[in-house]
Amino acid sequence: MKRIVKTGIYLGLFAASAIAAAGGYLYYLSLPVDSGNEEPVSFRIERGESVTSVATRLEQAGLIRSVLPFRAITRFSNTENRIQRGHYALGRDMSAMELHQQLVSGAQVLTRVTVPEGRTTSQIARIVERAEITDAESFRKAATDPDLLAELGVPAESADGYLFPETYHFPEDYPAELVVQAMVQGFFREIGRIDPEYRELSDQELHERVILASIVEREYITDEEAPLIASVFYNRLEAGMRLESCATVVYVMTEEEGLAHPDRLFYRDLERQSEYNTYLNSGLPPGPIATPGAVALDAAFHPAESDYWFFVLRGPDAREHHFSRTLQEHNEATVLYLRSP
Repeated sequence: MKRIVKTGIYLGLFAASAIAAAGGYLYYLSLPVDSGNEEPVSFRIERGESVTSVATRLEQAGLIRSVLPFRAITRFSNTENRIQRGHYALGRDMSAMELHQQLVSGAQVLTRVTVPEGRTTSQIARIVERAEITDAESFRKAATDPDLLAELGVPAESADGYLFPETYHFPEDYPAELVVQAMVQGFFREIGRIDPEYRELSDQELHERVILASIVEREYITDEEAPLIASVFYNRLEAGMRLESCATVVYVMTEEEGLAHPDRLFYRDLERQSEYNTYLNSGLPPGPIATPGAVALDAAFHPAESDYWFFVLRGPDAREHHFSRTLQEHNEATVLYLRSP
């Protein structure tokens, strides 16, 4: 009997020692591969990739010592289905637990993308697609999703004009809805800075200012000109005159007719049939023709007080416009600058 008890004790001690040794070895395998190496390693996880596949590739990339601790962590923490697809910057100075936490949290490498002023929604869609953030078609669909637009407070059937131009940082392969959301929120932040009382405007009043700002955006050259150009357009609207903005004709040609951006406009171009052609139609066009930046938005909300009714570029390569109070003065300036070398 005593011999049986002793044997049981020995077996128990051996088992405990074996478990401790196994635990110690597993702990060793979970330690960083190279604790002194902070150089990031690019690592991408694809849609639907299994934990085994991820762990195997982590080992092959020299990021973990063995697949065992990584698979054990995911199993015991019940996160086998929570590793997020995407592009990561991982380090050989990270433990298996730290790697696991980053992949589960989705803390990915962010892609820097700049949306310039004066771009249309279709152009912005191509910009984010080239940056591999989201595909252009998904972006265009999100920008016209009525539920999303209502949720974001856009008083229109499209996010045209409400996608604020600035530099953003997104993960690769990011949902288009979240990209549109970030840009629209950027727009409303800027409007709040320009005019803290903008919420007192009706939806129509706000939309009209955004439309006018988009035209100013495509017309002004220097920041100082923008409020004056806005004043010309407001003066014309109040008098019932057509805006006669060349920028709206270019919009018709490039966005509606799919033509290349023209180097210059001819008189025949001013006859192109479209609701957006302000040479043919009175009032504002149906929607924004571009995404206005801070300068153009500020000009639309705070136009200069002037008695100008016309403006013309001071020559083909000029960096400013000439403003006129009368049609005669405008015609004389047009002839003068068109003849300039």
